Amino acid sequence: MVSSGFAARFLSLSRIFLVAMAATGENANAGGAQDVLESGLDDARYKAACPEYQHYAIFPHRPLSEGPLALPYQRPSLPCRTFTSPLVEKVIDDVTSRMVDKDLARLFENAFPNTLDTTVRWHVDRTQKSTKAKHHMAGSSNGAWEGPQSFIVTGDINAEWLRDSTNQLAQYQALAPKDKKIEMLILGAINTQAEYVIESPYCNAFQPPPPSNIAPTSNGQHDTVHPAFEPTQVFECKYELDSLAHFLALGNQFYANTKSTAFLTKRWYTALETLLVVLEEQLEPTFNETTGKFERNEYTFQRSTAVSSETLGLGGVGNPLNGGTGLIRSAFRPSDDATILGFFIPANAMMAVELKRTAEIVGAVGKVELRKVLLARASSIEKGVWEHGVVSHKRYGEVFAFEVDGYGSHILMDDANLPSLLSLPLLGFVDVSDKIYQNTRKMILEKSGNPYYLTGNGFSAIGGPHIGLQHAWPMSRLVQSMTSDDDEEISDSLKAVLKTSKLGLIHESINVERIADYTRSWFAWANSVFAQTVLDIAARKPHLIFGKDAEPYRIE
Repeated sequence: MVSSGFAARFLSLSRIFLVAMAATGENANAGGAQDVLESGLDDARYKAACPEYQHYAIFPHRPLSEGPLALPYQRPSLPCRTFTSPLVEKVIDDVTSRMVDKDLARLFENAFPNTLDTTVRWHVDRTQKSTKAKHHMAGSSNGAWEGPQSFIVTGDINAEWLRDSTNQLAQYQALAPKDKKIEMLILGAINTQAEYVIESPYCNAFQPPPPSNIAPTSNGQHDTVHPAFEPTQVFECKYELDSLAHFLALGNQFYANTKSTAFLTKRWYTALETLLVVLEEQLEPTFNETTGKFERNEYTFQRSTAVSSETLGLGGVGNPLNGGTGLIRSAFRPSDDATILGFFIPANAMMAVELKRTAEIVGAVGKVELRKVLLARASSIEKGVWEHGVVSHKRYGEVFAFEVDGYGSHILMDDANLPSLLSLPLLGFVDVSDKIYQNTRKMILEKSGNPYYLTGNGFSAIGGPHIGLQHAWPMSRLVQSMTSDDDEEISDSLKAVLKTSKLGLIHESINVERIADYTRSWFAWANSVFAQTVLDIAARKPHLIFGKDAEPYRIE
């Protein structure tokens, strides 16, 4: 016999769940939320009934867009969102109300806020003080985990990648001067990344911060890594040079938009010092330049796997690299695949740019000597890219190589993940009109020039070894749009990505022969790149999305 108390609790929970599902499902209004107050439910009980977005994202939800694709509305209901901002809603309204293509408008409506809606797993601003956080910081005189903190997950994996989180937040940086909440969110993200870099500078993905009291998860792999790391704080420890460059980029973008130096804390300077030590260690060649003897690299990685791109050969060191190049080794690419030749050119280009930008910031606050150190390292890397990363191709002329070893060997290809050769102008390394870049761009956007430029009956774009030889990444077509001045190329790329986004979100990769075959329905980084692409076109080529003679739109 069921007790009346149990029945009452069951009915109460059922009511909460049904209201939550109604607000996120077919009964959602155009604003995406049902008024919780009208339902008589408090916010905490409503949140407890919110569906996991990983499951929610694989099903289409109403209302559908008014375009021919009838794209679903994929935003969670208001109480189920992980972070909200009226200014974000205003940008969505400002942009979508002017867009001619209603399907494209719906995709922007879903994608632009996706990071805020779904991936801010934990955030505290500088005014919030919890006893749990104090417990973790008790007795810590070094300032660890103090101030605003933000844990931004990549999407369907409960971990933060330095690279992903920086790119996920990029489209909100321009909003920070006008929205204190967003400013604190990004400042918190910088502070959290600084803690990660201090803790394990060779690692790429991290567990929830200890003060969050969110349980860590395992990646299910068996890795042997040096330097050793603490698995309760690190999700994966693949050394990727661009991860450290993205840590710098997050602060540099914040400063460029806000002119705030609030992130220049003792902990941030410690993280910067730690980063510089890594650069120094990864500058070393495989063999001593004086004696010729093998010298084991500070970082080694071996994984128990049958997939060669998931581990490093030669005892976890990788292929030999020459000295005197000025280039910095990267054991893995931004796709999390192992490099073949460890001098990965896109990451070196990005690091050179971000070091120079950081140098100007620290110089502005009187750190003259540190500025000199940063500029010297940036100059050395940049020189190395131009001297060793540019090679002659018999068909395309001088081009940037993807990877080199300093001995003369090089790999010609490009991968969809950022930084890439295609994205060099977006990184700020070259102007889009640069002759060598244009040669490279032509090469990597042709099947005959790039083995990972994948074409099929359904989709064509740059892919990479991470997913396989039939799956191209929509992200690469978006980067293609942002590095083009050709209206037809930009429009074609947008249409191609739109066609593959039947669930109203940008996927990680698409089978080029069958677009219904995709990976990851919830991949926040890709959604952010789409949003950034639309905003770029709205500013540079407004007629392509707003109609003839349209005025540019910029977040100002």
